[in-house]
Amino acid sequence: MHGDLTLLKTIAAAFTAAWVFGLFTQWLRLSPIVGYLLGGIAIGKYTPGFVGDPAIASQLAEIGVSLLMFGVGLHFDWRKLLSVRRVALPGAVGQSLVATGLGLGVGLMFGLDVKGGLVLGMSMAVASTVVLIRVLTDNRKLDTSHGNVAVGWLIVEDILTVIVLVLIPAMGSKVIGVDHHAESGRALWLTLLIALAKLVVMVLVVVVGGSKIVPHVMVRVARLRSRELFTLTVLVMAVGVAVGAASVFGVSMALGAFLAGMVVGQSAVSQQAAADALPLRDAFAVLFFASVGMMFDPGFLIREPGFLLACLGVILIGKPLAALVIVAVCGYPVRTGIIVALGLAQIGEFSFILAALGTQHGLLNESANNAIVASAMVSITLNPILFRFMDQFENLLKAWPWLWRFLDRNAKNEGQPNAPAKEAMLGEVPLAVILGYGPVGRTVDEILREKGIKTVVVDLNMDTIESLTRRGQSAIYGDAYNIEVLAHALDRATHLVITLPHAANRNPLIASAKLINPTIKVFVRARYLNEREELIQVGADAARFEEAEIAVALARLVLSDQGEAEESIARRTNQIRVKMQSSAPLI
Repeated sequence: MHGDLTLLKTIAAAFTAAWVFGLFTQWLRLSPIVGYLLGGIAIGKYTPGFVGDPAIASQLAEIGVSLLMFGVGLHFDWRKLLSVRRVALPGAVGQSLVATGLGLGVGLMFGLDVKGGLVLGMSMAVASTVVLIRVLTDNRKLDTSHGNVAVGWLIVEDILTVIVLVLIPAMGSKVIGVDHHAESGRALWLTLLIALAKLVVMVLVVVVGGSKIVPHVMVRVARLRSRELFTLTVLVMAVGVAVGAASVFGVSMALGAFLAGMVVGQSAVSQQAAADALPLRDAFAVLFFASVGMMFDPGFLIREPGFLLACLGVILIGKPLAALVIVAVCGYPVRTGIIVALGLAQIGEFSFILAALGTQHGLLNESANNAIVASAMVSITLNPILFRFMDQFENLLKAWPWLWRFLDRNAKNEGQPNAPAKEAMLGEVPLAVILGYGPVGRTVDEILREKGIKTVVVDLNMDTIESLTRRGQSAIYGDAYNIEVLAHALDRATHLVITLPHAANRNPLIASAKLINPTIKVFVRARYLNEREELIQVGADAARFEEAEIAVALARLVLSDQGEAEESIARRTNQIRVKMQSSAPLI
């Protein structure tokens, strides 16, 4: 009955070790990923005590990789990418080329051939999605314009990673009977063309064909109202398609899972699919990180410290500097460049996937794999700490005036009001300045203009600004929370309407606006009721809180469903609103 318990022992040991070290790193306010890697090292063959089965751990890691990539495909959002494509596309491609080139140099210095150096560079070029989202959230930057650029940048890196997943097996293919360099080069190109042809066929089968079948199947299963069957269907889509793609088309399981996630994301039940996949993804992701740790030899840190330092130089210096320069060239503010540079100064799960694939196809040796794992642990540990010195980095750049002028020159030019905005600010008609042109800002702008009120929109999406300008509307390109961008518009403005939900840098802006124009009225969109006191202190005249409005909306839905009269609903929901906001005079 008990038989061979190797599988269960490996899983139990991996979960337990990851749990213990994960709690420890969380207590130290570090990323739990570092703890999961340390847990894997603790049960690996290079440390004393229990040793997990590496073959089993490797297969469990494949499931973890598949679920991770399935989640990436499921949440793949073209709209976020399109909104920042002018900086994300050239930025991610340019930074990846710089990091790959630097990694190639490091690889050649430490005994790798050209192919191995390229894989090493590719592994160091891509940042961790988990770490980036976590650090942006902790620093309240995720929903800012800077955060949008960083996330869009990472989406492009994810796409590049998917392409590399096709190239690595082709680069590692051995062609029998080919000895000469020219023939070897032709054989490599032939292998790449075959691999790309397989990719095209797989995309046609999985994405085009699957988009006509998979969403229909997901909806039909959902109508059965069996939670277990629906979860099982999600698992079949994630792992089944990944294994099928690897078996039939010879591509990596990660690529097949990514495409499967994109297809499932098109269905009407994609949100529930994501919710059901999340616990499975998190559990197997822990096993994935633990299995990576099991392969790490701590003795590498003593034997080859130079290799590690060179890799960290690429990740912590080369990549951030490249990002900072590219963001500046694309015309974005220095603060955006600093946030993107710091957010991408780390590597994680995708680096492990590429390194494992490179090792599997004989392109990377054990030292290179150890260097990537060690670099990931160090960079993930340092990344949140680096973010705490964001203001100091900005002040350091300002201490070099010529450097600051170079990095900020395009942002200043584009940050000036465009012609229609200048005309509006020089006229006699009162203005309402609207910060942000998302769904809320767009609606406010439309209502005010219908009533004959002149508006000036401030937004950091250049496509939005150009579209408004072509329609003859007044718009300013720039960071809405930078007082210098909208200072010219505030002198004659009667109202400042802040439609952006995030609170970062909002309060200093309100205080500065009141200093420039004491008579201006500031109306604010805020998320949480506990923000009320600070808004009063900085001079906001009125606010609407998402917490309160959602409570009112839900109560209205229930009362309406119960047949309550509209007049009674209005009275009761107004009572709810007043009660929730009664602790302060801000209305």
